[in-house]
Amino acid sequence: MFPLLLVSGLWPLVSAAATLPLETADLSTMSTGWGKPQKNLSTTARPLRIGGTEFSRGIGTHAPSEFLLQLDGKATLFTAKVGVDDNATNAAIASVEFEVFGDGRELWSSGPCKRGEAPRDCRADLAGVRILELVVGDCGNGVDSDHADWAEPVISYDGAAPLSGPPPAPQEEFTILTPPAPKEPRINGPRITALRPGSPLIFRIPCTGERPVTFAASGLPDGITLQNATGILTGTTSQTGTHKIRLIANNRHGTVTRELRLAVGDTLALTPPMGWNSWYIHYNRVTEAHMRRAAEVMISSGMADHGYQYVNIDDCWMRQQNDKPYRADNGDLLTNDKFPDIKGMVDHIHGLGLRAGTYISPGPWTCAGYVGSWQHEAQDAAWFARLGFDFLKYDWCSYGGVAGGGDREHLVAPYQVMWGELKRQPRDIVHNLCQYGMGDVWEWGGEVGNCWRTTGDLGLQRGAGLPGFYAIGMSNARHWEHARPGGWNDPDYLLVGWVGDAHGMKEGTPTTLTPNEQYSYMSMWSLMAAPLVFSGDMEKLDPFTLGILCNPELIDINQDPLGRQARIVRQNRHDFILAKPLEDGSTAVGLFNLAPYPREVTINLADLDLTGPLAAHDPWRQHDLPPVTKSITATIPRHGVHLLHLKGQ
Repeated sequence: MFPLLLVSGLWPLVSAAATLPLETADLSTMSTGWGKPQKNLSTTARPLRIGGTEFSRGIGTHAPSEFLLQLDGKATLFTAKVGVDDNATNAAIASVEFEVFGDGRELWSSGPCKRGEAPRDCRADLAGVRILELVVGDCGNGVDSDHADWAEPVISYDGAAPLSGPPPAPQEEFTILTPPAPKEPRINGPRITALRPGSPLIFRIPCTGERPVTFAASGLPDGITLQNATGILTGTTSQTGTHKIRLIANNRHGTVTRELRLAVGDTLALTPPMGWNSWYIHYNRVTEAHMRRAAEVMISSGMADHGYQYVNIDDCWMRQQNDKPYRADNGDLLTNDKFPDIKGMVDHIHGLGLRAGTYISPGPWTCAGYVGSWQHEAQDAAWFARLGFDFLKYDWCSYGGVAGGGDREHLVAPYQVMWGELKRQPRDIVHNLCQYGMGDVWEWGGEVGNCWRTTGDLGLQRGAGLPGFYAIGMSNARHWEHARPGGWNDPDYLLVGWVGDAHGMKEGTPTTLTPNEQYSYMSMWSLMAAPLVFSGDMEKLDPFTLGILCNPELIDINQDPLGRQARIVRQNRHDFILAKPLEDGSTAVGLFNLAPYPREVTINLADLDLTGPLAAHDPWRQHDLPPVTKSITATIPRHGVHLLHLKGQ
């Protein structure tokens, strides 16, 4: 990976002419696609270089990137020279676009810039501007090699010196919008699930309501049975086709029925996977005990009662580099000392009616430096199946060193190999491609897997005016046409509650996201039909976080069997509007306010390809709203969302 580079000459913070060389400002709030810029005032620092022209000072960053400055309305001018750094490794795909915004209004845009092109002159009039935003986008073709330089950037001003970062957020109440689950039973989660002929099924019926609850089912195919006390479906069947199973849940407060379609065929993950992953809380500290406890909390917290089912270990369970031997005499992987009984761990997860997931790289080493699957793909796939794993995250990591090239053929190859091996196994293993959007993975990921990461790591995405999940989500949203049952765009995990800082893999702390931002986060992921995989601390789940994660109507939108990702209806510096068609003919619509202050947002039904009048419902609060006739108008708080479910009357 090409390191981020921030270089400068020895400039004073503010010159006598009242100019601010931008690289001398506080860049700690600057968001970057990969890592954090490091300030370097050494005169021997490596210079930026654009199209063969060398610059001794400036900011080297990586798309997507964003930096906000607070002006006092008396700044006059911003100038810079911009382009792709010559040290970007892959000239064929290194492309970025620079944009300058003032108070949400575009002041200047570079258009697409490619490696090797001459630097472009940026000049933006700042008269009256209070919030300046410097943005680098990835041109919609992935972020690989998108190393972007703001060379010789200077702000000229007459008033107070610019301040780095966005204006402070107002204090928000942690109001729980999701109503508590009623005492009577309610069956939640996916309405369709998949199974290959002959593979073992494990499916725990997600059901809220006062315990004990007893379960019954009719229409089960031969070989599939139900544990009446637990609601866990198990068994195998060779009866292909879609089986309509009538599920029944009963407790002392009432009885509820719901249809579950069991599709026995070749396609897995007919709805986006839901679960938990260890990475953003435990990192290299993860242990077998963490995994067992996470599964238990998935039950006790009620997450499993809303459809969360995968308990996935990420990196760092195998032997680390130089901790030999890496494999047993027969070639099977060896776990490290923190995983003394990985088969017992998987059995424990299955015993709770949940599914277990694992992680490895197609390269010689994982991203954290543990042994990978390189040249052992068939054996590792078979070993994962024997252990009972149901999900595999396959992370590019060191494979770039052995890929032999960077074109699409080389990018597809490792996932094609593992996909073939997984399909040969006698159990179903969902294949999650983790390769950061390289080679337009959304165009081919469905041929070799079930879901694919479309961007860099969300946990490394620093936000300036907006938290990092916005840039990741809006990039992922562009690929809405490529999502479908069995193949999903994956914008990375849900980082709410207690999460660890990925910069240094630090211990968990409460998220810095405001309540409105967390509601926007979950709304956006649900509309985008994204995998709903939480990666915070399972043992520090508070009522607010559970209210974000466990709203059954949000999950219904995400898990809708039609399998359509929301399309982008409108996107600008202030608004982001998504519309998702649902199987019953209704539409879920999200209006997101991107501004750092409350705003009134309006969208016409015609822009949504809808005609009124339409019944309107608020999925967060789970109550009906006045009918919509021609347009939707809502006053939305800073970084908040107005989510609607619309259907014909």
